[in-house]
Amino acid sequence: MSVPLKILVPVKRVIDYAIKPRVNTTRTAIETTNVKHSLNPFDELSLEAAIRLREASTPGPKKSPHPSPLVADILALSAGPAKCTDVLRTAMAMGADRAIHVEIDPKTSSGKEKEGGAEGESQELEPLGVAKLLAKVVQEEGRNFVILGKQSIDDDSNQTGQMLAGLLGWGQATQASEIVFEEAKDGKEGWMVKVTKEVDGGVET
Repeated sequence: MSVPLKILVPVKRVIDYAIKPRVNTTRTAIETTNVKHSLNPFDELSLEAAIRLREASTPGPKKSPHPSPLVADILALSAGPAKCTDVLRTAMAMGADRAIHVEIDPKTSSGKEKEGGAEGESQELEPLGVAKLLAKVVQEEGRNFVILGKQSIDDDSNQTGQMLAGLLGWGQATQASEIVFEEAKDGKEGWMVKVTKEVDGGVET
């Protein structure tokens, strides 16, 4: 009997994709005060992928062509200032079962001021710091499957997922456009994950 999936989906609050960013008055960073923020679009896609897996595992009149193991729950997590609760509410409205907010004061998140920055400014969480935080949550919350957005549209780092896999010692697949489960073959029990990603010449699995 397969182990139910306990999915973690990290979500990030970013400047809304429709807003044209402006440099702040000190010319050290992007202006974020009084600017509309929303859920990172790539994280929204990750949450939708998790929800599709849950729907595929739920018995119903319309049998999914790609069944998946039972999804026990979907946990959304965001780290940042108090306003991050907005994106967690969005995640819950989309279908996440639970949400965790790790509140971090933007003035103290890095422990040091930006080089050449204005007084009181600080660096945001770096990808490695986020990966370590997620690894701790995976362990404490008993997560066995993590779906992250390809990147955030504010810094475009595309590093956290790879670092998290390294910290956990888990396998990983990147740049995914589709995630489906297939029953193990050759008499083996359990499931295999099939990941499709878009490449220059078409798609790759």
